[in-house]
Amino acid sequence: MPEDGKSTVRAVERALDILLCFTVKNEWPMTEIADRVGLHKSTVHRMLATLEDKGFVIRDLASERYRLGLRIWELSANMSGTDDPAVLGLPEMERLRDMLGETVSLYLRDGNERIRIQAVQSNQAVRRVAPVGVRLPLYVGASSKVLIAFEDQLMREELLHDPSWPGFFDTVQFRKQIENIRKLGYATSIEEREQGAAAVSSPIFNRAGKLVAALSVSGPANRLTPEIMRQQASAIIEAANHIGSMLK
Repeated sequence: MPEDGKSTVRAVERALDILLCFTVKNEWPMTEIADRVGLHKSTVHRMLATLEDKGFVIRDLASERYRLGLRIWELSANMSGTDDPAVLGLPEMERLRDMLGETVSLYLRDGNERIRIQAVQSNQAVRRVAPVGVRLPLYVGASSKVLIAFEDQLMREELLHDPSWPGFFDTVQFRKQIENIRKLGYATSIEEREQGAAAVSSPIFNRAGKLVAALSVSGPANRLTPEIMRQQASAIIEAANHIGSMLK
């Protein structure tokens, strides 16, 4: 392959597309990766061999499936700076989990989606499992409502006028919810995104007063009733404030 700028960038984009497959599931056969990224199998095979050589992926010889290598974890370890909410917030999230007995998650907004960047799973036998790295729509769920409600007005209006919202999205009703959430300081959801699940969420502001993330407690709806969530809201707000006080 010629070493011109375009071909070099294209090769990098292809390699990154391959790595991004692993945000969807943990293991992939080479043929499925090729189908997903839309490249010829021989091209994907060469790129996977390079990524494997550099430690970014590992190939299971028995199953011929690929998974992320240790080099990814080395990179992520160096992401853990002093102002990383996923790192700084973890002890407080664990404390909140132990206090309330439910799964605790941390979400960031990325465009009109939210990403779970940290989670502490409930220790209860029946629990809501929250895998890290999952992207979820911003038009539904307690954390989504928080990430819109507590944005500055200009950004809030931009989000609410996003043309990508689904046709059934009721902007008028959502605005009413947003105003109430801003008064309460937290948001709740019951079976909005997932049947049998409920959540309560509070905003995390940094020391400059800027919205950084949403802290959420989620679990089975038969345990997280509206009354229980109202009772737990103050503890979640307090935890969110504590995390925010550590962020610049």
